[in-house]
Amino acid sequence: MTFVILACALPSYALWWPFFVVLFYILAPIPTLIAKRYSIHQESSNACLENAIFITMGIIVSSFALPIVLARCDVIRWGACYLTLSGNVVVYITLIGFFISFDQEDDYNMW
Repeated sequence: MTFVILACALPSYALWWPFFVVLFYILAPIPTLIAKRYSIHQESSNACLENAIFITMGIIVSSFALPIVLARCDVIRWGACYLTLSGNVVVYITLIGFFISFDQEDDYNMW
């Protein structure tokens, strides 16, 4: 979030358009969380979970595409675009870590 706020608030950029990626940060985990809640643990593939992952990937790609499109249209500067993209990488690595750590079975052997 620091990179996104810097992309918006630095005096050389001074536009708050890159802050709209926060909406994608909020929307990205929702389909997967809903699908995991209603999925039955099966050995075969689960269509509901696969559709949720597809929608999540669309949201993630959109969050990377928005700052690039804004920079190409000269709405924001390229420096703000790079800061927003680096913020995206940090936020989505954190979300992946969240899903990996809470998706594991509850075994008491941590290591």
